[in-house]
Amino acid sequence: MGLNRRGFLTALSTMSAGAAVGAAPTIAGAAGEFTAADLRGSFNAEDDGLRPGAIDDQSRLLQTILERAAAANKPVFLPPGNYHVSNITLPANTRLMGVPGASRLVYGGGGHLLLAENGDHVELTGLVLDGINRPIDGYSEALLRVSDTRHLVIDNCELLGSAEIGLYVDRSSGRIENTRISGAAGAAGFYGLENRALAFTSNTVADCSSGGILVHRWTPGEDGTIVSNNRVSNIGAANGGTGQWGNGINVFRADAVIVSNNHVSDCAFSAIRSNAGTNIQIANNTCLRSGETAIYSEFEFTGAVISGNLVDTCARGISVVNFMQGGRLALVANNIVRNAHGIISYDEDDRVGIGIGVEAETTITGNVVETASHYGLSLGWGPYLRNVVATSNVLRGVQIGVYVSVVEGSGPTVITDNIISDYSTAAVMGFRWHDAATRELAGARNHGFDHLTVERNATS
Repeated sequence: MGLNRRGFLTALSTMSAGAAVGAAPTIAGAAGEFTAADLRGSFNAEDDGLRPGAIDDQSRLLQTILERAAAANKPVFLPPGNYHVSNITLPANTRLMGVPGASRLVYGGGGHLLLAENGDHVELTGLVLDGINRPIDGYSEALLRVSDTRHLVIDNCELLGSAEIGLYVDRSSGRIENTRISGAAGAAGFYGLENRALAFTSNTVADCSSGGILVHRWTPGEDGTIVSNNRVSNIGAANGGTGQWGNGINVFRADAVIVSNNHVSDCAFSAIRSNAGTNIQIANNTCLRSGETAIYSEFEFTGAVISGNLVDTCARGISVVNFMQGGRLALVANNIVRNAHGIISYDEDDRVGIGIGVEAETTITGNVVETASHYGLSLGWGPYLRNVVATSNVLRGVQIGVYVSVVEGSGPTVITDNIISDYSTAAVMGFRWHDAATRELAGARNHGFDHLTVERNATS
């Protein structure tokens, strides 16, 4: 049986009791028995000379302790206190453990705080990493940078005050969980690049200047990252642009990613934005107060399932678009979208106030859209409309229930069995880009557009 963190801390807590009765407490394992003295000598960084609360730099000593422990395949325990360090390189076999909220590595400046490369097993638990907003050199780009690591574990840690990215993980596998990242002034709180089946779960990312959770690749390919059960809030767009920044969760060129059961609020642009992410699942997320489109699947993707999400307050609710650049093939099902209104900060003329918008090879079914200042559903844009089915949706409190393109070149579109109520202009209407091109199509017997099937919609 290997020595885990709970067993290790239990052993430490029993040392005084063992000393009182004259016994040397032991932990039995497959490799033999370790006495408390063994634990103090081999595992406790304070016993090796590291001083909690010291104001001087202790980088060299911590580096030595980590290297010695890694060579022996043993963990290092960091007692409560502040440790001022810089430019720590984590060995390939690092296990560094602390007391959550109390064992603090404070960045001293002049390079990076923690950096791991070409690791076999890197595990950090119960640590606070505080960047205190000091500059980080460009080679690291983050308060904690992990590259090319076979198995990464970060659990119950806190990363705060990074002048750049909070946590940057690339070309690695493993899991990050129960960790809080806040105050990152760079590209994002968490940046994952070209990883392999990484899990980012049950974390909190808050108060970051330009991005929350980023899952990216240089070139499109299977990534398999799971982003689940996280809480993301207050994400700005200080780096500028028209949606590259300011997103709570952003997927770019990464395929087979799952984004599920997250609570995402108060993002400058999107709560969840997938750009060229093929075979993505965006499911059962709560997305509140998004400055632009709450949930986006756009550009050069084939395959997106967007289901079971709750969206409230946004400029647009759910958009599955950019057929012009190859974006196609989706299911948008069983979502609730409320209060789609307002303007987009970079373009007052852009189409807003839309509940759900799609363009090609997509079924929209079982959704509820309530209160959208323009359209409940928007089907197509100019000639970019093909093989779309909108059925069994409830649309209420909208100007127009269903916008559908009737521009030449539009493909087969079915609008059936929807309930459309409390609309101010029309239940179903055809458009040529921005301009209305038809009268009411719901109930019309001869609308004159071969690509459209409009039947059995209940209007009131």
